[in-house]
Amino acid sequence: MSLVVVNRDSALGSQRTGEPKLYLGCPVWACGEWVGSFFTPDAKTRDYLRQYSSVFNTVEGNSTFYALPGRDTVRRWANETSDGFRFSLKFPRAISHEMQLVGAEAETTTFLDLLMILHESKRLGPTFLQLGPSFDRRQFDALASYLESLPSELPFAVEVRHRDYFDNGPIEHALDELLKRVQIDRVLFDSRALFSERPTTEAEKESQRRKPRSPLRRTVTGRHPLLRFIGRDNLDAIQFWIDDWAPIVADWLHAGLSPFVFTHAPNDFFAVEFAQRFHHRLSELVPNLPPLPVSPAQLQSQTRLKQRQLF
Repeated sequence: MSLVVVNRDSALGSQRTGEPKLYLGCPVWACGEWVGSFFTPDAKTRDYLRQYSSVFNTVEGNSTFYALPGRDTVRRWANETSDGFRFSLKFPRAISHEMQLVGAEAETTTFLDLLMILHESKRLGPTFLQLGPSFDRRQFDALASYLESLPSELPFAVEVRHRDYFDNGPIEHALDELLKRVQIDRVLFDSRALFSERPTTEAEKESQRRKPRSPLRRTVTGRHPLLRFIGRDNLDAIQFWIDDWAPIVADWLHAGLSPFVFTHAPNDFFAVEFAQRFHHRLSELVPNLPPLPVSPAQLQSQTRLKQRQLF
Protein backbone atom coordinates (compact mmCIF):
# COMPACT_ATOMS: atom_id res chain seq x y z
CA MET A 1 0.00 0.00 0.00
CA SER A 2 1.37 3.38 -0.94
CA LEU A 3 0.89 6.48 1.14
CA VAL A 4 -1.27 9.03 -0.61
CA VAL A 5 -2.73 12.38 0.25
CA VAL A 6 -6.53 12.43 -0.02
CA ASN A 7 -9.08 15.06 0.92
CA ARG A 8 -10.28 13.89 4.32
CA ASP A 9 -13.40 16.06 4.26
CA SER A 10 -14.81 14.17 1.29
CA ALA A 11 -13.65 10.80 2.56
CA LEU A 12 -15.37 11.30 5.90
CA GLY A 13 -18.49 12.82 4.46
CA SER A 14 -20.43 9.58 4.57
CA GLN A 15 -19.60 9.16 8.27
CA ARG A 16 -21.14 12.49 9.15
CA THR A 17 -24.63 11.24 8.33
CA GLY A 18 -24.42 8.28 10.75
CA GLU A 19 -26.02 8.23 14.17
CA PRO A 20 -23.70 9.23 17.02
CA LYS A 21 -22.47 6.22 18.97
CA LEU A 22 -20.50 5.66 22.15
CA TYR A 23 -17.53 3.35 21.89
CA LEU A 24 -16.53 2.20 25.36
CA GLY A 25 -13.85 -0.31 26.30
CA CYS A 26 -10.75 -1.30 28.21
CA PRO A 27 -7.02 -1.16 27.42
CA VAL A 28 -6.87 -4.97 27.08
CA TRP A 29 -9.19 -7.84 26.24
CA ALA A 30 -7.08 -10.76 27.48
CA CYS A 31 -7.01 -10.47 31.27
CA GLY A 32 -6.93 -13.88 32.91
CA GLU A 33 -8.05 -12.38 36.23
CA TRP A 34 -11.46 -11.69 34.65
CA VAL A 35 -12.23 -15.41 34.45
CA GLY A 36 -15.16 -16.12 36.76
CA SER A 37 -16.06 -12.48 37.37
CA PHE A 38 -16.41 -11.13 33.82
CA PHE A 39 -15.52 -14.08 31.61
CA THR A 40 -17.30 -17.36 32.26
CA PRO A 41 -15.59 -19.65 34.80
CA ASP A 42 -14.73 -22.11 32.04
CA ALA A 43 -13.32 -19.48 29.65
CA LYS A 44 -10.02 -20.26 27.96
CA THR A 45 -7.62 -17.79 26.37
CA ARG A 46 -9.17 -18.50 22.96
CA ASP A 47 -12.56 -17.36 24.34
CA TYR A 48 -11.45 -14.01 25.76
CA LEU A 49 -11.88 -11.77 22.71
CA ARG A 50 -15.25 -13.22 21.73
CA GLN A 51 -16.59 -12.87 25.27
CA TYR A 52 -15.10 -9.39 25.71
CA SER A 53 -16.73 -8.13 22.50
CA SER A 54 -20.13 -9.40 23.61
CA VAL A 55 -20.14 -6.57 26.18
CA PHE A 56 -17.81 -3.82 24.97
CA ASN A 57 -17.64 -2.45 21.43
CA THR A 58 -14.02 -1.31 21.36
CA VAL A 59 -10.60 -2.05 22.84
CA GLU A 60 -7.17 -0.47 22.85
CA GLY A 61 -4.54 -2.52 21.10
CA ASN A 62 -1.29 -1.50 22.78
CA SER A 63 0.54 -4.69 21.77
CA THR A 64 1.08 -3.32 18.25
CA PHE A 65 3.37 -0.69 19.79
CA TYR A 66 5.86 -3.47 20.56
CA ALA A 67 5.33 -5.99 17.76
CA LEU A 68 2.99 -6.47 14.82
CA PRO A 69 0.72 -9.50 14.64
CA GLY A 70 0.52 -11.67 11.54
CA ARG A 71 -2.18 -11.15 8.95
CA ASP A 72 -3.92 -14.38 9.97
CA THR A 73 -4.06 -13.18 13.56
CA VAL A 74 -5.67 -9.89 12.52
CA ARG A 75 -8.22 -11.77 10.41
CA ARG A 76 -9.01 -13.94 13.41
CA TRP A 77 -9.54 -10.82 15.53
CA ALA A 78 -12.06 -9.57 13.00
CA ASN A 79 -13.86 -12.91 12.82
CA GLU A 80 -14.08 -13.38 16.59
CA THR A 81 -15.64 -10.00 17.38
CA SER A 82 -19.25 -8.89 17.29
CA ASP A 83 -20.70 -6.64 14.60
CA GLY A 84 -20.01 -3.01 15.37
CA PHE A 85 -16.81 -3.75 17.29
CA ARG A 86 -13.80 -1.48 16.71
CA PHE A 87 -10.09 -2.01 17.42
CA SER A 88 -8.09 1.10 18.33
CA LEU A 89 -4.50 0.04 17.75
CA LYS A 90 -1.32 1.92 18.60
CA PHE A 91 1.30 2.78 15.97
CA PRO A 92 4.51 0.74 16.30
CA ARG A 93 7.22 2.37 18.37
CA ALA A 94 9.65 1.89 15.47
CA ILE A 95 7.65 4.58 13.64
CA SER A 96 6.77 6.92 16.49
CA HIS A 97 9.75 6.67 18.84
CA GLU A 98 12.72 5.22 16.99
CA MET A 99 12.35 6.78 13.54
CA GLN A 100 10.23 9.66 14.86
CA LEU A 101 8.11 9.66 11.67
CA VAL A 102 11.06 10.26 9.33
CA GLY A 103 11.98 7.66 6.73
CA ALA A 104 9.31 5.28 8.03
CA GLU A 105 7.50 4.66 4.75
CA ALA A 106 8.15 0.91 4.63
CA GLU A 107 7.21 0.37 8.28
CA THR A 108 4.08 2.47 7.85
CA THR A 109 2.99 0.57 4.74
CA THR A 110 3.36 -2.75 6.57
CA PHE A 111 1.24 -1.46 9.46
CA LEU A 112 -1.40 0.05 7.18
CA ASP A 113 -1.76 -3.26 5.36
CA LEU A 114 -2.83 -4.84 8.65
CA LEU A 115 -5.20 -1.97 9.39
CA MET A 116 -6.86 -2.49 6.03
CA ILE A 117 -7.85 -6.01 7.08
CA LEU A 118 -9.81 -4.54 9.98
CA HIS A 119 -11.11 -1.67 7.88
CA GLU A 120 -12.49 -3.99 5.22
CA SER A 121 -14.07 -6.11 7.98
CA LYS A 122 -15.66 -2.97 9.51
CA ARG A 123 -13.67 -3.51 12.69
CA LEU A 124 -11.32 -0.51 12.65
CA GLY A 125 -11.50 2.35 15.14
CA PRO A 126 -9.09 5.29 15.42
CA THR A 127 -5.49 4.11 15.23
CA PHE A 128 -3.51 6.31 17.57
CA LEU A 129 -0.06 7.70 17.07
CA GLN A 130 1.50 8.20 20.49
CA LEU A 131 4.49 10.51 20.17
CA GLY A 132 7.39 10.19 22.58
CA PRO A 133 8.13 12.70 25.35
CA SER A 134 11.10 14.08 23.36
CA PHE A 135 9.04 14.82 20.22
CA ASP A 136 8.97 18.63 20.45
CA ARG A 137 8.11 21.71 18.41
CA ARG A 138 11.19 21.30 16.24
CA GLN A 139 9.61 18.15 14.76
CA PHE A 140 6.23 19.67 14.03
CA ASP A 141 6.86 19.79 10.29
CA ALA A 142 7.70 16.08 10.31
CA LEU A 143 4.41 15.41 12.10
CA ALA A 144 2.46 17.47 9.58
CA SER A 145 4.07 15.72 6.61
CA TYR A 146 3.46 12.31 8.11
CA LEU A 147 -0.20 12.91 8.97
CA GLU A 148 -0.89 14.41 5.55
CA SER A 149 0.48 11.25 3.93
CA LEU A 150 -1.85 8.87 5.76
CA PRO A 151 -4.80 7.40 3.80
CA SER A 152 -7.95 9.37 4.46
CA GLU A 153 -10.28 6.37 4.47
CA LEU A 154 -8.80 5.20 7.78
CA PRO A 155 -9.46 6.92 11.14
CA PHE A 156 -6.49 8.15 13.16
CA ALA A 157 -5.74 9.99 16.40
CA VAL A 158 -2.60 11.63 17.80
CA GLU A 159 -1.36 11.70 21.39
CA VAL A 160 1.32 14.29 22.17
CA ARG A 161 3.36 14.26 25.36
CA HIS A 162 5.98 16.99 25.07
CA ARG A 163 5.13 20.20 26.92
CA ASP A 164 5.60 22.24 23.73
CA TYR A 165 2.20 21.02 22.58
CA PHE A 166 0.51 22.19 25.76
CA ASP A 167 1.69 25.80 25.62
CA ASN A 168 -1.76 27.37 25.17
CA GLY A 169 -0.02 29.31 22.45
CA PRO A 170 1.20 29.12 18.87
CA ILE A 171 2.53 25.54 18.92
CA GLU A 172 -0.57 24.02 20.47
CA HIS A 173 -2.76 26.12 18.20
CA ALA A 174 -0.81 24.92 15.17
CA LEU A 175 -1.22 21.31 16.30
CA ASP A 176 -4.97 21.64 16.76
CA GLU A 177 -5.40 23.40 13.42
CA LEU A 178 -3.37 20.68 11.69
CA LEU A 179 -5.49 17.92 13.23
CA LYS A 180 -8.71 19.71 12.28
CA ARG A 181 -7.52 20.21 8.73
CA VAL A 182 -6.68 16.54 8.20
CA GLN A 183 -9.67 15.41 10.29
CA ILE A 184 -7.60 13.47 12.80
CA ASP A 185 -8.62 13.33 16.45
CA ARG A 186 -6.46 14.52 19.32
CA VAL A 187 -6.09 11.89 22.04
CA LEU A 188 -7.30 13.27 25.36
CA PHE A 189 -5.21 11.77 28.16
CA ASP A 190 -6.44 12.28 31.72
CA SER A 191 -4.28 10.94 34.56
CA ARG A 192 -5.56 13.34 37.26
CA ALA A 193 -7.27 10.58 39.25
CA LEU A 194 -4.17 8.39 39.19
CA PHE A 195 -2.00 11.14 40.67
CA SER A 196 -4.64 12.50 43.05
CA GLU A 197 -3.01 10.72 46.02
CA ARG A 198 -0.17 8.44 46.94
CA PRO A 199 -0.33 4.89 45.57
CA THR A 200 -2.14 2.32 47.70
CA THR A 201 -1.24 -0.77 45.64
CA GLU A 202 1.87 -1.96 43.84
CA ALA A 203 0.03 -1.60 40.55
CA GLU A 204 -0.73 2.05 41.32
CA LYS A 205 2.89 2.64 42.28
CA GLU A 206 4.07 1.23 38.97
CA SER A 207 1.42 3.12 37.03
CA GLN A 208 2.43 6.41 38.63
CA ARG A 209 6.02 5.65 37.65
CA ARG A 210 5.17 4.97 33.99
CA LYS A 211 2.24 7.25 33.17
CA PRO A 212 2.80 10.92 32.29
CA ARG A 213 1.13 13.83 34.03
CA SER A 214 0.14 15.51 30.80
CA PRO A 215 -1.89 18.72 31.14
CA LEU A 216 -5.58 18.07 30.70
CA ARG A 217 -7.16 18.94 27.38
CA ARG A 218 -10.70 18.45 26.10
CA THR A 219 -9.99 19.62 22.55
CA VAL A 220 -12.09 18.08 19.78
CA THR A 221 -10.50 18.11 16.33
CA GLY A 222 -12.35 15.29 14.54
CA ARG A 223 -15.49 13.17 14.63
CA HIS A 224 -14.32 10.61 17.20
CA PRO A 225 -12.93 12.24 20.36
CA LEU A 226 -10.66 9.64 21.98
CA LEU A 227 -10.38 9.73 25.78
CA ARG A 228 -7.81 7.62 27.60
CA PHE A 229 -9.14 7.86 31.15
CA ILE A 230 -6.60 6.73 33.78
CA GLY A 231 -8.10 5.82 37.15
CA ARG A 232 -7.13 4.00 40.33
CA ASP A 233 -7.71 0.52 41.70
CA ASN A 234 -10.10 1.92 44.32
CA LEU A 235 -12.94 2.86 42.00
CA ASP A 236 -14.87 4.66 44.74
CA ALA A 237 -12.01 7.16 44.83
CA ILE A 238 -12.45 8.22 41.19
CA GLN A 239 -16.17 8.98 41.08
CA PHE A 240 -15.39 12.70 41.02
CA TRP A 241 -13.58 12.34 37.69
CA ILE A 242 -16.29 10.07 36.27
CA ASP A 243 -18.80 12.78 37.17
CA ASP A 244 -16.53 15.35 35.53
CA TRP A 245 -16.23 13.53 32.19
CA ALA A 246 -19.73 12.10 31.80
CA PRO A 247 -21.43 15.45 30.92
CA ILE A 248 -18.68 16.21 28.40
CA VAL A 249 -19.07 12.86 26.67
CA ALA A 250 -22.85 13.37 26.76
CA ASP A 251 -22.41 16.73 25.02
CA TRP A 252 -20.28 15.06 22.35
CA LEU A 253 -23.03 12.53 21.68
CA HIS A 254 -25.67 15.24 21.57
CA ALA A 255 -23.47 17.12 19.07
CA GLY A 256 -23.46 14.11 16.75
CA LEU A 257 -19.96 12.87 17.57
CA SER A 258 -19.02 9.24 18.24
CA PRO A 259 -16.46 9.26 21.06
CA PHE A 260 -14.11 6.46 22.07
CA VAL A 261 -13.60 6.13 25.83
CA PHE A 262 -11.02 3.74 27.29
CA THR A 263 -11.04 3.15 31.05
CA HIS A 264 -7.60 2.32 32.43
CA ALA A 265 -6.96 1.02 35.94
CA PRO A 266 -3.44 0.33 37.25
CA ASN A 267 -4.57 -3.26 37.79
CA ASP A 268 -6.42 -4.33 34.63
CA PHE A 269 -8.80 -6.37 36.78
CA PHE A 270 -10.65 -3.16 37.71
CA ALA A 271 -10.92 -1.77 34.16
CA VAL A 272 -14.21 -3.58 33.47
CA GLU A 273 -15.99 -2.20 36.51
CA PHE A 274 -14.53 1.24 35.76
CA ALA A 275 -16.15 1.10 32.32
CA GLN A 276 -19.42 -0.14 33.79
CA ARG A 277 -19.50 2.70 36.30
CA PHE A 278 -18.76 5.25 33.60
CA HIS A 279 -21.55 3.85 31.41
CA HIS A 280 -24.00 3.95 34.32
CA ARG A 281 -23.24 7.61 35.02
CA LEU A 282 -23.42 8.53 31.34
CA SER A 283 -26.77 6.75 30.92
CA GLU A 284 -28.22 9.09 33.56
CA LEU A 285 -27.41 11.99 31.22
CA VAL A 286 -28.20 10.26 27.92
CA PRO A 287 -31.47 8.37 28.50
CA ASN A 288 -31.45 6.77 25.03
CA LEU A 289 -27.95 5.35 25.50
CA PRO A 290 -28.12 1.61 24.75
CA PRO A 291 -27.66 -0.48 27.89
CA LEU A 292 -24.37 -2.22 28.44
CA PRO A 293 -24.86 -6.00 28.03
CA VAL A 294 -24.35 -8.15 31.10
CA SER A 295 -21.03 -9.95 31.40
CA PRO A 296 -20.63 -13.47 29.98
CA ALA A 297 -20.21 -14.78 33.53
CA GLN A 298 -23.46 -13.16 34.66
CA LEU A 299 -25.30 -14.28 31.54
CA GLN A 300 -24.19 -17.86 32.05
CA SER A 301 -25.30 -17.72 35.69
CA GLN A 302 -28.72 -16.34 34.71
CA THR A 303 -29.16 -18.99 32.03
CA ARG A 304 -28.34 -21.81 34.43
CA LEU A 305 -30.73 -20.40 37.04
CA LYS A 306 -33.57 -20.33 34.50
CA GLN A 307 -32.79 -23.89 33.47
CA ARG A 308 -32.96 -25.08 37.09
CA GLN A 309 -36.28 -23.29 37.54
CA LEU A 310 -37.77 -25.29 34.68
CA PHE A 311 -37.28 -28.57 36.53
